[in-house]
Amino acid sequence: MANCNPYDGPERRVHKVYVTRHTEYHVRKGVCVAVKPRQSETWIDDHGALRMRLDGLVKQGMLAPLPGPPVLGARMYFTNGEAELLTSSVVDIVRPPKNVVAQYPPEQEPKEEDPTPLPRSRAFTQRV
Repeated sequence: MANCNPYDGPERRVHKVYVTRHTEYHVRKGVCVAVKPRQSETWIDDHGALRMRLDGLVKQGMLAPLPGPPVLGARMYFTNGEAELLTSSVVDIVRPPKNVVAQYPPEQEPKEEDPTPLPRSRAFTQRV
Protein backbone atom coordinates (compact mmCIF):
# COMPACT_ATOMS: atom_id res chain seq x y z
CA MET A 1 0.00 0.00 0.00
CA ALA A 2 1.27 3.48 -0.84
CA ASN A 3 1.94 6.19 1.76
CA CYS A 4 -1.44 7.49 2.96
CA ASN A 5 -0.22 10.97 4.02
CA PRO A 6 -2.26 13.20 1.68
CA TYR A 7 -0.58 16.49 2.66
CA ASP A 8 3.14 17.12 2.94
CA GLY A 9 3.16 20.94 3.13
CA PRO A 10 3.54 23.37 6.03
CA GLU A 11 1.31 23.09 9.10
CA ARG A 12 -2.01 24.84 8.39
CA ARG A 13 -3.79 24.31 11.70
CA VAL A 14 -3.95 27.47 13.79
CA HIS A 15 -5.55 26.08 16.98
CA LYS A 16 -3.74 24.00 19.60
CA VAL A 17 -4.56 23.03 23.15
CA TYR A 18 -1.66 22.72 25.55
CA VAL A 19 -2.68 20.65 28.53
CA THR A 20 -1.01 20.87 31.94
CA ARG A 21 -1.88 18.83 35.02
CA HIS A 22 -4.90 20.97 35.91
CA THR A 23 -5.44 23.43 33.03
CA GLU A 24 -6.04 23.62 29.28
CA TYR A 25 -4.54 26.57 27.40
CA HIS A 26 -6.25 27.12 24.03
CA VAL A 27 -3.95 28.90 21.61
CA ARG A 28 -4.78 30.40 18.20
CA LYS A 29 -1.92 31.57 15.99
CA GLY A 30 0.39 31.76 18.99
CA VAL A 31 -1.97 33.75 21.25
CA CYS A 32 -3.87 32.31 24.23
CA VAL A 33 -7.57 32.77 23.47
CA ALA A 34 -9.19 30.60 26.16
CA VAL A 35 -8.28 28.85 29.41
CA LYS A 36 -10.25 26.31 31.42
CA PRO A 37 -9.69 23.80 34.19
CA ARG A 38 -9.40 20.25 32.84
CA GLN A 39 -12.23 19.02 35.06
CA SER A 40 -14.65 21.79 34.06
CA GLU A 41 -16.48 23.01 31.00
CA THR A 42 -16.39 26.63 32.19
CA TRP A 43 -13.91 29.08 30.68
CA ILE A 44 -11.80 31.21 33.05
CA ASP A 45 -12.54 34.84 32.12
CA ASP A 46 -9.72 36.48 34.05
CA HIS A 47 -6.79 34.08 33.69
CA GLY A 48 -3.43 35.81 33.36
CA ALA A 49 -2.49 33.98 30.15
CA LEU A 50 -5.45 35.29 28.14
CA ARG A 51 -4.41 37.40 25.15
CA MET A 52 -0.75 36.74 25.90
CA ARG A 53 1.60 35.52 23.18
CA LEU A 54 3.03 32.03 23.61
CA ASP A 55 6.65 33.08 23.28
CA GLY A 56 8.58 29.94 24.14
CA LEU A 57 9.20 27.14 26.56
CA VAL A 58 11.21 26.44 29.68
CA LYS A 59 12.70 22.96 29.93
CA GLN A 60 12.87 21.13 33.25
CA GLY A 61 15.84 22.27 35.29
CA MET A 62 16.28 25.51 33.32
CA LEU A 63 15.39 29.05 34.35
CA ALA A 64 15.53 30.97 31.07
CA PRO A 65 12.92 30.56 28.34
CA LEU A 66 13.87 29.16 24.96
CA PRO A 67 12.24 30.15 21.66
CA GLY A 68 9.97 27.68 19.96
CA PRO A 69 6.74 25.83 20.54
CA PRO A 70 6.28 23.99 23.84
CA VAL A 71 7.00 20.28 23.99
CA LEU A 72 5.83 17.59 26.38
CA GLY A 73 7.46 18.01 29.79
CA ALA A 74 8.38 21.68 29.23
CA ARG A 75 6.64 24.70 30.73
CA MET A 76 4.97 27.32 28.55
CA TYR A 77 6.25 30.88 28.55
CA PHE A 78 3.64 33.56 27.79
CA THR A 79 4.28 37.30 27.47
CA ASN A 80 2.39 40.43 26.42
CA GLY A 81 5.21 42.98 26.43
CA GLU A 82 4.47 44.06 30.00
CA ALA A 83 4.07 40.83 31.98
CA GLU A 84 5.25 37.25 31.73
CA LEU A 85 3.60 34.00 32.77
CA LEU A 86 5.12 30.57 33.25
CA THR A 87 2.85 27.52 33.42
CA SER A 88 3.39 24.09 34.89
CA SER A 89 4.69 21.31 32.63
CA VAL A 90 2.82 20.36 29.47
CA VAL A 91 1.40 16.82 29.65
CA ASP A 92 -0.40 16.77 26.28
CA ILE A 93 -0.77 18.80 23.08
CA VAL A 94 -3.97 18.27 21.12
CA ARG A 95 -6.03 19.82 18.35
CA PRO A 96 -9.36 21.12 19.65
CA PRO A 97 -12.56 19.89 18.00
CA LYS A 98 -14.47 22.44 15.91
CA ASN A 99 -17.33 22.55 18.42
CA VAL A 100 -14.89 23.60 21.18
CA VAL A 101 -13.31 26.30 18.98
CA ALA A 102 -16.82 27.65 18.33
CA GLN A 103 -17.33 28.01 22.10
CA TYR A 104 -14.26 30.20 22.69
CA PRO A 105 -15.22 33.39 24.53
CA PRO A 106 -15.69 36.09 21.84
CA GLU A 107 -13.95 38.83 23.84
CA GLN A 108 -10.75 36.81 23.76
CA GLU A 109 -10.05 37.24 20.05
CA PRO A 110 -6.31 37.63 19.51
CA LYS A 111 -5.02 41.09 18.77
CA GLU A 112 -2.11 41.84 16.50
CA GLU A 113 1.10 41.70 18.46
CA ASP A 114 4.52 43.11 17.73
CA PRO A 115 6.40 40.10 16.30
CA THR A 116 9.66 41.36 17.81
CA PRO A 117 10.65 38.92 20.57
CA LEU A 118 11.22 40.28 24.05
CA PRO A 119 14.66 40.11 25.67
CA ARG A 120 15.15 36.77 27.40
CA SER A 121 16.82 38.24 30.48
CA ARG A 122 13.63 39.53 32.13
CA ALA A 123 12.52 37.84 35.34
CA PHE A 124 9.22 35.99 35.45
CA THR A 125 6.47 38.02 37.05
CA GLN A 126 3.78 35.39 37.47
CA ARG A 127 3.67 31.61 37.78
CA VAL A 128 0.69 29.36 37.32
